[in-house]
Amino acid sequence: MSIISGNYLCGMKKCLLFLYLLLSAASVSAQPDTTQQVISGRQNSPRQQQKPYVILISADGFRYDYADKYNATTLKTLRAQGVEAESMLPSFPSKTFPNHYTIVTGMYPATHGLINNYFYDPNRKESYTLRDRDKVEDGSWYGGVPLWVLAEQQQMLTASYFWVGSEAPIQGVWPTYYYKYNEKTAFEDRVKTVVSWLKLPEEKRPHLITLYLSEVDYAGHVFGPNAPETAAAVHVLDENIRKLTEAVAATGLPVNYIFVSDHGMTEIDRDHTLPLPVAVDTAKFIVSGGEMVVELHAKNKRDIRPTYRRLKKEADGYRVYRKRNMPRHLHYGAKEDAYKRLGDILLLTEVPTVFNFSGRRPSPATHGFDPCTVKDMHATFYAWGPSFKKGIRIPSFRNTEVYPLVAELLGLRYTHKIDGTKKLVKEVLP
Repeated sequence: MSIISGNYLCGMKKCLLFLYLLLSAASVSAQPDTTQQVISGRQNSPRQQQKPYVILISADGFRYDYADKYNATTLKTLRAQGVEAESMLPSFPSKTFPNHYTIVTGMYPATHGLINNYFYDPNRKESYTLRDRDKVEDGSWYGGVPLWVLAEQQQMLTASYFWVGSEAPIQGVWPTYYYKYNEKTAFEDRVKTVVSWLKLPEEKRPHLITLYLSEVDYAGHVFGPNAPETAAAVHVLDENIRKLTEAVAATGLPVNYIFVSDHGMTEIDRDHTLPLPVAVDTAKFIVSGGEMVVELHAKNKRDIRPTYRRLKKEADGYRVYRKRNMPRHLHYGAKEDAYKRLGDILLLTEVPTVFNFSGRRPSPATHGFDPCTVKDMHATFYAWGPSFKKGIRIPSFRNTEVYPLVAELLGLRYTHKIDGTKKLVKEVLP
């Protein structure tokens, strides 16, 4: 081994160790529920037992260019056997919870109601936050019909090893098999569980499995998208995908894979962040959000116009909108606001500027910006398996298109209105 390659491997080992220690330190101290949740009394109908299988994998924060940037050999090999998209456009805001839920509902965030990771609902007079287990597990916060609900309603069993919304009874329905989120769960344990699901008797075997992985996003936030620690996280994920696909292949089942991410990652200006504008009177407005999207909810509607006008005059480093005049391409305005959760006034920054109300120096990188203007926000889409065309590359598309694709693969019918179309279906299926 040469000195250069030896030093490189040592450096990578240090990066992996450092990443592991940071992930361990960031984990919550409370002991989460790690038992598998099983809804009894269900089974696949005879018709559904004949359907293929889909494993939908999300690698949080896996930017559209990471596989090539960091030479993720397993993913590059697998995508070459099926479909590779130039990129996948997240919905606005390009945040984790809204986009994971968009992928499984085919609806924009303002339409399905999960408008951000943290947001205020004026009708309920309470806030949803991803760290509040009671909110996360309360199905009344979630609109739309997630793929697992659609499947279960048609007597097709599903399983989820973490996905936004899977821990809540949406329309009274959970996946048949699911886990409560716990980032400490070893990937090897997840692989064993997925394989065990696929080895169940046909009437008990899930045909849709969702699997969520967080490590790349964490590394991107803490170290930035260009850091060796992020490269290490990509390599670890790539190796884990190899382990998963090899273990699943041993079952001999016709499994289709869809590998996606929710958003990308970009560096921000940590030294020149924006405070809450002086024009915002917190006695008159409830402030929700932060970073690149701030939502102002008026306690009295008469305060909207004068505050809006003052903000427009004083705006420096951000743009000011009322929700009725938001840019149409964002699909984040009054027309889409099905649950009336968008702010009366919205403040949007442009990369690399963010709002910072905490007083703490922010992490070096983040996401949430308009993906139509910031390419770094773009996500990943690869698909392979017996049902897909082989060796094709397609243009970028919106993540609302994934829902119709999975429904088509599994032969699931839907009649409710979604924002996705069947354009992707026609491009990637024979």
